[in-house]
Amino acid sequence: MKIAYIGIDLLYPALPALYSKGCSILKIFSCQTDNITEFNVKVIEFAHKYCIPVTLNRITSEDISELKEQGCELIISAGYYYRIPVDTDIPMINIHPTLLPVGRGVWPMPEIIMRGYDTSGVTFHKITNEFDEGDIVLQCSFSLDKRENHMTYMKKVCGLLPEMVDILISDFSRLYEAARAQGEGLYFENFNEDRYTLTSQMTIEEADLILRAFYGYECIFNTGNKLYEIIGANVTDTIHEGYIGFPLKDGYVETKIAREL
Repeated sequence: MKIAYIGIDLLYPALPALYSKGCSILKIFSCQTDNITEFNVKVIEFAHKYCIPVTLNRITSEDISELKEQGCELIISAGYYYRIPVDTDIPMINIHPTLLPVGRGVWPMPEIIMRGYDTSGVTFHKITNEFDEGDIVLQCSFSLDKRENHMTYMKKVCGLLPEMVDILISDFSRLYEAARAQGEGLYFENFNEDRYTLTSQMTIEEADLILRAFYGYECIFNTGNKLYEIIGANVTDTIHEGYIGFPLKDGYVETKIAREL
């Protein structure tokens, strides 16, 4: 099956899974990342290893037309910053890290954790002009732990991808034709700075929820007169050696990465 792949490292296991199923990958479209919290390294290395054309330029309608001329049979998006031009002449599928129609939006994972959901999953859905509203082609679910964080959540998502790709490619025509409408959904807005800002007036419990929801990404600690960007922080009763500490009502936030803003 001739395909094009669009994405960064966030959902990387889908890419080698497609290749191992015998898909001919015509081109890979990725994008610039900071390579601190989000990465494109694995995707680009994969492209170079298997001599697949790769670009960081935003995909255009002209790119879609070129892919069709090359006989492309499927476009798969797996974590991409930009809207993909829709062309109904070619199947297009997006991999979304929630059980749609719950959790539409560009970054639903922190909200899933902050709302205390006990179940989430992965959805393969058709790409349409309506964001995250295309018909569902394939879904798999997983349970969430009480102390789930962003990193453990994404490990569960990525753990499902090889098997889901196997199912998709093995029975693509039937699954694509049998896709079901989502119906009414729940859209999560992107976060403003207040949602991932911590202060010394917070309790350990309050701070812990924020840090778990955004674990691996930037949070902000507001000391009252200074702002610090922190990544990979945790709550603690005692600051450990080698860590930078910030006070809470009943404990501390500690991190090895803190940058004054």
